[in-house]
Formats: sequence, structure tokens, C-alpha cells
Amino acid sequence: MDRLAAMQTFVRVAEAGSFTAVADQMNVARSAVTRQIAALEAHLGVKLIARSTRRLSLTSAGAAYIEQCRDILDRIDEAEGNLAGERQTLRGTIRASVPMTFGLLHLTPLILEFSQAHPDIRIDLDFNDRRVNLIEEGMDFALRITDRLPETTVARRLTACRSVVVASPDYLRRHGEPKHPDELTRHACLAYSLTSRSSWPFIIDGAPHWVEISGPITANNGNALQEAAIQGMGILHEPTFIAAEAIREGKLVAILKAFPTPVLDMFAVFPGTRFVPQRVRVFVDFLAERLGPEPYWDRGLGLE
Repeated sequence: MDRLAAMQTFVRVAEAGSFTAVADQMNVARSAVTRQIAALEAHLGVKLIARSTRRLSLTSAGAAYIEQCRDILDRIDEAEGNLAGERQTLRGTIRASVPMTFGLLHLTPLILEFSQAHPDIRIDLDFNDRRVNLIEEGMDFALRITDRLPETTVARRLTACRSVVVASPDYLRRHGEPKHPDELTRHACLAYSLTSRSSWPFIIDGAPHWVEISGPITANNGNALQEAAIQGMGILHEPTFIAAEAIREGKLVAILKAFPTPVLDMFAVFPGTRFVPQRVRVFVDFLAERLGPEPYWDRGLGLE
């Protein structure tokens, strides 16, 4: 039995709460995972995991042992990371969950650049707008856009995420341009379903101000909503990382610029119970440097 590999598997099963989930992450049969845990328990002479039909839970021995396993694995990872830093050669796999549209528009070219500099690192991306459970799905980190994170979250801020209200020139010719956010109640608005379907936030006189909206289309994809806006189907409130190119090309016009919307932040969020491997830290450092405190896609939009 490879005790180090068995310890790694034990920690993953304990964190995921599932043999099947870990087997899927490792791309092996469930029986291989259960055999490895059974061999570790036989070697130690104690039961580490209590199995039931509904869930897995750690025994008292397992709860004590997992902390020692984490400490050992963290020290090994740190030692290997330090050596990798000296050699300037990083290896292994990075698994990350990223918002679909942001990933396609902005992350893909950065990954190509990073991969050329670190050819021994394999990057496995999950393009998905849902909020994944990092531990259960075996992710090293996720990109999340929010105005706040829970206090216990382990995260690094990468950049700012602004939003803008836009419409096509054709829509504005036909329906007129609203001069105040409250006028949006009389317009067709295109809603992003994964946030608020029925209201949009603004800052007026330094205070939050929500405007009720309605319209012909609701979708969970920003690209689809932007295309609808370009076709003149309504007014859209969306991140500048999507809208910037269409604004520069004149396909969309930024409106209500005197009434800013709240600025969110993009974070790299890590599983709180895990040591962050050197390769992951280097990749996140790279993203923070390339994206910058003020993102490149906002330059020249005149939204300040």
C-alpha cells in the first residue's frame, strides 16, 4: 500500500463525504477508492470512516487522524512547491470553476499564455455559472463575482467588475433614451436570471436604489442577452467584461452613465480546509497581474 496516496484519498473522501465523488474526480472505479481506505484502516488497526446508507462520517479516530494527514500533505506540497520554485518548473493539474462568458472571453487567452510558460501544468476548467461546492467537486479554486464573501472564506481579490446599462442605437431611436433609472419601468428590459430577475441596482445620491424591471427575455447567459440587446429587443444591464467590445464597435450604447451601478469584485476562492499548492498560487498570481486592479476591458469606455 502506498501510504501517502492512501492518506490523500482518505482526506478527499472525508472532505467530499462520498466515495463515488472521489472516484469520479480520480477517474477510477468506486471499488478502488473503498479498497484503498480499507487498506489504510487495516494498516492503522482503527476505523476511520463510519459508513451508512445515507452519508459518511469520521470516527473519533478518523477526525484526529485527518488533521495529521492534512499537516503531512501540506508540508510535502510546500516542500515540493519550494523546490519547483527554485527549478522554475511547476507540475500537476489545476482544476478551476469559472463563469462561462468571462472564461470564454477573457480567461482562455490568459490560459494559453500561462500554459506556454508552464508546459508541465495541466489546466482543467469547468465553465459554469452555477456556484459549485469546491470540496465535493475537487476544485482547486473558483472565480466568483460578488460584493461580499463570508468571513471564513479563503480568497484573493483579482480585479473589479463593473456593470453598465446598454441598448442598441435602433432601440433608442424607436423608444427614446431613459434619463433616470426610474424610467426603466416603462421600457423593455432583458434580465439575467442567475441574479435578480425583477430589479436592477443603482447608486443615487450615495445610496442604493433598486428599480423594478420587466421585459420579453430572461436568460442565464450574458452573451445571449447581449445579442438580444444588439437586435433591439430591449435594454440590458450587464458586466463590462461582456459589453465593452460591443460598446466600442457602436453596436450598443452605454446609457444612464450619471447613475452608476454597484462595483463588484472578482475573487479566486479556495477550499478553506486545503493547503493551496504552489502551482495554484502561481496561476492565481498570474491572473491577478494580468487582470490588474482596474481591468483592461474598462479602458477607454468613459464610464467613470
